[in-house]
Amino acid sequence: MVELAGIVILGIIAQWVAWRFKLPAILPLILIGLLVGPIATIFTEDGTKLIEPVWNGAKGLFPGESLYYFVSLAIGVILFEGGLTLRRGDIANIGPVITKLITIGSIVTFLCAGIAAHFIFDLSWQISFLFSALIIVTGPTVITPILRNIPLKKDVSAVLRWEGILIDPLGALVAVLVFEFISVGEGQAYTKTAFIDFGKILLFGFAFGFTFAHAMMLSIKNKLIPHYLMNVVSLSAVLLVFVISDAFAHESGLLAVVIMGMVMGNSNLPNLKELLYFKESLSVLLVSILFILLAANINLEDLELIYNWNTVILFLIIVFIVRPLGVFLSTYGSKLKLNEKLFVGWVGPRGIVAAGIASLFGSKLIQKGVPGAEYITPLVFMIVLGTVLLNATTARVFAKMVGVFLTKSEGILILGASKASRLIADYIHRNNRHVVLIDNNQNNVSKAKKLGLEALTANIYSDTLTDNIELNDIGYLMALTGNSDINEYAIEKFGKEFGENGSFRLVNADEMNDPKKSPKKGLFSHTDDFIKMTETARKYPAMHEIELKDEEHYEGLIEMIKAENYTIPILLKKPDGDLTIISSYSTDFHDITEGYKLVYLGKTIDVEKTIDEEEEAGPDEEEMLDEDTVEGDLNETGEVDKLD
Repeated sequence: MVELAGIVILGIIAQWVAWRFKLPAILPLILIGLLVGPIATIFTEDGTKLIEPVWNGAKGLFPGESLYYFVSLAIGVILFEGGLTLRRGDIANIGPVITKLITIGSIVTFLCAGIAAHFIFDLSWQISFLFSALIIVTGPTVITPILRNIPLKKDVSAVLRWEGILIDPLGALVAVLVFEFISVGEGQAYTKTAFIDFGKILLFGFAFGFTFAHAMMLSIKNKLIPHYLMNVVSLSAVLLVFVISDAFAHESGLLAVVIMGMVMGNSNLPNLKELLYFKESLSVLLVSILFILLAANINLEDLELIYNWNTVILFLIIVFIVRPLGVFLSTYGSKLKLNEKLFVGWVGPRGIVAAGIASLFGSKLIQKGVPGAEYITPLVFMIVLGTVLLNATTARVFAKMVGVFLTKSEGILILGASKASRLIADYIHRNNRHVVLIDNNQNNVSKAKKLGLEALTANIYSDTLTDNIELNDIGYLMALTGNSDINEYAIEKFGKEFGENGSFRLVNADEMNDPKKSPKKGLFSHTDDFIKMTETARKYPAMHEIELKDEEHYEGLIEMIKAENYTIPILLKKPDGDLTIISSYSTDFHDITEGYKLVYLGKTIDVEKTIDEEEEAGPDEEEMLDEDTVEGDLNETGEVDKLD
């Protein structure tokens, strides 16, 4: 009981340590497992492990083959969750670079690492290629913590992030297929019978995965499962698919759950996001328990097998030859620069799926007496630990060395995707500045995406935003929601992370009525709150530019715009195209010369006319866009009718 409770407690502590120090969780988990497992035998009086996963007659948690049954089911749940995250739409939109990375790059790793393992350790071709199939997988759980605090160009971080997401289930699928091929071939010399058995694995794996996925989707859509039981029923279905498929074709269960996850992940289930959250939480618990158990189950003799220079040579070949070769072949002819290719080639940590499946497959092949199977688990664990340690400690330094490290985060995060926010974001985007909109209203997010803007459905009260590595170049935060409490909360929570160069929010009603209360972080002017911004965007949905002469000219225009009912100053554009957000203290700009432009939202202002003459103009005339207008009108649905 103490050992079992200890594993759970140590696992959660390891997860917290990983979060606190922004490390991949697999690193402290495996290190703890090794410490309480094989390394502990050096220090304990009787030479036993502090935690013994398998019952040895006097001590242990799992009798007989029970550990491998637990590992199989746990890996099945983890792979199902990975399959849920793989979307056809994601693959269609990721571009040729990532497509090549998960195809050409995987093939290069599979072939080259397999050949290297065969000749360096004199392993059979089957075991060598199983090893290489296992180390194809990187995974978002190891990539995200490493890149989270490295400000990179959006394209570079996106390539690494999407490679990790997409290659996780695909790499696992390759590893499963290679293992199945080895399993059916052993003892049959890869005869016709062996290939028939391999075909059965593919047939039943795909058939059961596809069938049960559609059965679950129909049950959920027809509300045959109550909401409070949906998560546990889906978990039961995953376990059922695994067991049934394995009963019809031995070792086909893992393939079945991966297929089931992929099919359900590409459906339009209304509760898919909630299902993902549940599976993610369950996966965290399973991973915490699993990897302490797996690392503790390694014996000191297994570590001694790879305690030699051959291991170092294999590691160096994989890190310095195989990974860069795969990246350079995959990115040939792409828009990525040489320094960006070098960085992508440097960052390739192996992840949780690789270590988990390696331990499972290695143990099963050892039981079958397959020669060389004892090398699988320690070699893969070595690659996982080595690459995670290397990348976690050197990625930031290497990014600076090759020149992909952004010295200043210039991206802009806008909280709230209303019509006004979309107009502002579209202008910023058209001026070659990275801008991201977030909103918990899916309708607003969809409208933003139709304009070609980057938009996320997110709740600011969750931690999902801080985990998004595509926001690591964000340095400015603009809170533009209609709720002043949310705006203030966003500044307080995300100001340091996303607003290092400036955090701004709309003024509230009290601050607008009393300019003395207007905060330094207020946006636009003392009189521009959410209501005015919304009305302005509704009546005059356009962004305009006015050429400036000097600082005095700018201050005069600001006062003129403030006096108007439907105009709001937004940005100051420098001659080099750089954009500066205008705050409530909008006159705090100096050294303004010719070439500067004032960017504002609302009706067109003719600076040659007086304010009174402007107010007499009709709405139709006001909505006409002059030669300096840089945004088109939006219709009532928020879509662009015309863009200049």
